[in-house]
Formats: sequence, structure tokens, C-alpha cells
Amino acid sequence: MAIVFQKPKALTDDVFHYCPGCTHGIIHRLIAETIDELEIEGRTVGIAPVGCAVLAYNYFACDMVEAAHGRAPAVATGIKRARPDNIVFTYQGDGDLAAIGMAETVHAATRGENITVIFVNNAIYGMTGGQMAPTSLPGQVTQTSPYGRDTESAGFPIRVCELLSTLDGVALAQRVTVDTVKNVRAAKKAIRRAFENQVNKRGYSIVEVLSSCPTNWGLEPNDALEWLRDNMVPYYPIGVYKDLYPEEGQT
Repeated sequence: MAIVFQKPKALTDDVFHYCPGCTHGIIHRLIAETIDELEIEGRTVGIAPVGCAVLAYNYFACDMVEAAHGRAPAVATGIKRARPDNIVFTYQGDGDLAAIGMAETVHAATRGENITVIFVNNAIYGMTGGQMAPTSLPGQVTQTSPYGRDTESAGFPIRVCELLSTLDGVALAQRVTVDTVKNVRAAKKAIRRAFENQVNKRGYSIVEVLSSCPTNWGLEPNDALEWLRDNMVPYYPIGVYKDLYPEEGQT
């Protein structure tokens, strides 16, 4: 009997620790499928963040390094420069990348470091109990904004892809989501292109993935996906914000 669907070889047999309805597992699978398809597992190094994905090193079969909070781009830079033939990716949440790690993110991008960044944006601090994140929406209720995010005191959310797309060192900045089968397929294509850019030495690539957080949003999984579509996508439109090497026929 022909096998038509199976677990990617680049994923271990460990059971994910993520909450029911969390989309980290989908994103992990898309990365692992890409690693398998490009046949790069033996030379790939992933950088695990501090946040909900802090245990990502248990799930990927490639070499993994745990970085201090927000320092994944700096660690990735060091590994890539020391071992330029390796394929290096960071896997980061909105607190790790857009708060404590924003300086490392911006400078790695503007230097055009030849790394791949997978940025999971769920608009809240998931691991530490649901506090307001740099990406929390205006008016969004969190543990530290019980009356909703007040832009007069807390400022506005950071649109990471739009920000990084202005930097010369960025080869690809694209925002996707994984709320439907169609969007999962589009996300897979974006993640693969980000890895292909690194294989072809094209510079810094980031794929931002809009993700749900049912636990800290206080919603059932299906309702959380609806909330994402109704609230996050209008503020963080999916699409390609910069692509220095568009595919033939792509606009």
C-alpha cells in the first residue's frame, strides 16, 4: 500500500506540549516538511526561543540550540558566520522577537544575515500568563490591560513585516496565517521560499505567521480562529511585504 501522508522525518516522536487549538504544531510541521523536501536536515540548525516554543528543541530532529530570551538572531548570526554552509533558522514568538529581541531582529535584518526567521504572532504573551505583547491589538483585553490596550499610554502594536520590509538587507518579508487549509498551504509555500532563499545565499528572510492562543484569549479553539480572522487579519494583513527574488509570474 502506498503511503500518501506521514509524519515528517524532521520531527521527532515527542508529543507536543502546546495547548489544544494552538497552531504551533501546524507551523512546526510545515518547517519539518520543508526540511525534508529540501533534504537539508543534516546541516540545519534551529534556534529555540524563550516562550511557548521554548521546548522546540525536543520536536525537531535537526541540531537545535536554546537561546537566551530575545537573542535568537544573535545566536543564529554567530552560528551562520562560523558555519556558513549550515542552514540556520530561528523560531520566535512576539515577546521574544518584537519586545526584548527587537534590537537583535532589526540589526540582523539590516545586516542581511543569511538566516531564516519564523515569527509566530498570537498578539499576547502565551507562556507567562497572557500579558499584553507588542503585537496586542488596540482595545485588546489581556492580563495587564484588563480594560483593553490603551494606545495613548501603551502605544500602537508593532507591524513587524512592514517595519522590516524597509531595510535593505531583507530578501523576503511575508505574513501568513494557518487558520484554513488554503492558508496553511500558502504558509508552507512561504516557509519553503524563506529556506530556499538561504540555500541560495540571498540574505535575511522572515515569515510572520498569525497564530491563535485559545487559552489566553479565553476562547474555544474554533472561536479563537474566528477571532483571529475578524480582528488580527484586518490589523495585520497577510501578504508579501518585500521579495527581492519573486518567482516567475508572481506579482
